[in-house]
Amino acid sequence: MSRLKQNQIIDNAIQCIASITKSQCSLSEQDLNVMNEALERLHFLRRKKGRTNKQIQDEIAKFVELLVKFFTQD
Repeated sequence: MSRLKQNQIIDNAIQCIASITKSQCSLSEQDLNVMNEALERLHFLRRKKGRTNKQIQDEIAKFVELLVKFFTQD
C-alpha cells in the first residue's frame, strides 16, 4: 500500500475517533481513556517517518485491540 493511501486511512481513522469522543457525552471515563489512547497511537503512527511494515502492523494491531476493548466493555 502506498504511503499516501496509508496516511489517508490513518487520517480518516483519527477523524472518526475524534468525532466519537467529542460528540458522545455519555462515554464513561474509562471509555474516553481508551479512545484517547487509540488517538495517541494513530497520531504517533501518522507522524513517524521511515516506519517498516512490521511497525505499522504492530501499531494497527494495538489500535484494533483498543477498539475491541472499547466495544466489549460492560
